[in-house]
Amino acid sequence: MIELLKTKRKVVGVKQTKKAAEQDELEMVFIASDADQRVVAPIKQLCESKGISVHTTSTMKQLGKAAGIDVGAAIAGILR
Repeated sequence: MIELLKTKRKVVGVKQTKKAAEQDELEMVFIASDADQRVVAPIKQLCESKGISVHTTSTMKQLGKAAGIDVGAAIAGILR
């Protein structure tokens, strides 16, 4: 599932993902299991309330790599 980040249009990071969710532009969201819950919990709730599927991935490092960036990422989303 996380492989979709390599081929689809995406947003990476808390601010960009939150903005895309608020504008109903997301198809699904990936949250790293080791991300700070205080940071990602509000976005997770927003996505769930809007019917956006939320998936948990293993680590921030793996999520960042799947998203094509050189650093870890707490959250990333696939755009519609």
